[in-house]
Parts: sequence; structure tokens; C-alpha cells
Amino acid sequence: MRIVVLAGGIGGARFLRGLRKTAPDAEITVIGNTGDDIFLFGLKVCPDLDTVMYTLGGGINEEQGWGRADETFHVKEELAAYEVEPTWFGLGDRDFATHIVRTQMLDAGYPLSAVTEALCHRWRPGVRLIPMTDDRVETHVVISDEQGRRAIHFQEWWVRLRASVPAEAITPIGADEAKPAPGVLDAIERADVVLLPPSNPVVSVGTILAVPGIREAVAARTVVGVSPIIGGAPVRGMADACLTAIGVETTARAVAEHYGPGLLDGWLVDDADAAVAEEGVEGIAVRARPLLMTDVDAAAGIARAALDLAEEVR
Repeated sequence: MRIVVLAGGIGGARFLRGLRKTAPDAEITVIGNTGDDIFLFGLKVCPDLDTVMYTLGGGINEEQGWGRADETFHVKEELAAYEVEPTWFGLGDRDFATHIVRTQMLDAGYPLSAVTEALCHRWRPGVRLIPMTDDRVETHVVISDEQGRRAIHFQEWWVRLRASVPAEAITPIGADEAKPAPGVLDAIERADVVLLPPSNPVVSVGTILAVPGIREAVAARTVVGVSPIIGGAPVRGMADACLTAIGVETTARAVAEHYGPGLLDGWLVDDADAAVAEEGVEGIAVRARPLLMTDVDAAAGIARAALDLAEEVR
């Protein structure tokens, strides 16, 4: 079986770990979000790609879900001592090595897709990980605060401000002019099923779909999504702030309708939202089951349910 997954960070990575366990013989291609990418201290940082790579490669900090296990922060402390900004984004010493290698390769002329493939040789994630594009795309957020109305990088809004200032607009800058990275469209066109894990529907999955050609290619396949919203709240993170910014309610039903029947064929909701499955969403097959990824086995069960629903609606 050939499976394509559009993945953001923690939710996508943990779902993938379950998918790899429940479908060990499948050919899994992961198209990773790069809208969260940022340049820090002269280095190219790709948070979502790295979270997938570290999680599947066994190097993730399990407690926080991002960054390296057994991490130290001596470089960060020294940079702060020199009063080098930003101080609000915590790169660990082990993590710095990944960003140094990535930046050196990019500076040497390698595209991000080739760099990601090279980094994966070290981590052996058991899937093919491809960035959504080799072009530069950065998600920016428009806010109004004491400094007036302005646009800031998504990471500043998400990490420094913790989404505490309402977003007036969220825009993936450069996405409309970007091209899918080599292998992206081919993987989608060959896929038996495309899965949307419980990643942020606005700044993760939504950003991937914003790259011209990707949404159309995905819509032509059998597509099953897993709700990132349980009982009217995000499973983790601040997806509710992102949904509010684009005028979508924080409910499992609203997210399904946001994706739409033109994209989704099937939608998994948590038992807490069983009413959505009972009432139905027009044009989308909805099934309810437990969706908390408490461990790898729980994630594997969710992935299996998504594959079963794909077979049902195919």
C-alpha cells in the first residue's frame, strides 16, 4: 500500500509513529510543512520537518514532543549572555548541529528536499520525508498591540506570545508562488490513500495545501482526516486561535466543513464528538472512536481506523 501523509509537527509525528506500526509494509511518504521555518542566528530551522525526523528516528524529547532528548542549552545560554536576540526560541546544543548541517548544505546549493533526505540518512525514520516545497515560505501573522498593527513571523506569535494576542490574519508568505518539491506530486498521484493527521488545519495542513498543485492532487485521491479537535478544544497547542483567525469554529464538525467534501472523503472524530458522526457531515463519511494518542499503540489504533475508513469510502 502507498500512503501519503500531510504532516505538521507533534500531532503529525506521533500519528506517523502509529501508522508505521500498524502498516509496517506500507510505502509511506510524508509531505512536511515548511511554513513554520525560520532563520535564527544565521541558521535555517525547520521545526516540523525536524519533529517528524526526530520522533520517528528515536531522538525526540518525548515529554515536550519537540527538540532533542537529553538536551543541553549551553549555546543558548552563551548567546543570551551576549544579549543576542531572539532569546525566546530555545535551540538546544544537539539541535544546533542539525541546523548547522542544513544551512551549510543549503549555502552549498543543495535544495531543501535533498538536504532533508541527507539528514534522514542519520535518523532512519522509516518513511520518505519530503518538504512541501524547496522554495521559501514563511507563515506570518497580523496582530495589533501597543506597537500598532503589524505582521510578525508565526514563530514569534506562537512561541513568544503564545498566541495571546488575537491574530487578525494568518498568511503563508510565498506559498502562492512556490512549487511542490520534487517527488511531492508524484507521491500523491501514486498514493492509494492520503491521510491528514491531527495536525493544525490552518498553519500545518492548510499551509501545505496552499502550495499550488498540491490541493488539487490530494483531492483526486481517497482522503481521510483525523480531527485535531476533541470536545471543542485542541488536543494540544493553540489551534483554536488559528481557527478563530480564519473564522472557523473550534469544533470537529467545523474543521471537517473547512476542509470540505471536495477534499475529504472520510473524517475521524473522538467519541466526545460522536454526535457529529450520528448527524453526519454532508459529503463526508464520519466515524467516532477514541482519538487521544496516549502511547504508540493508541496512535496505531487511530491510524488503523483511518486506513479502514479509507477502504470503506474508496
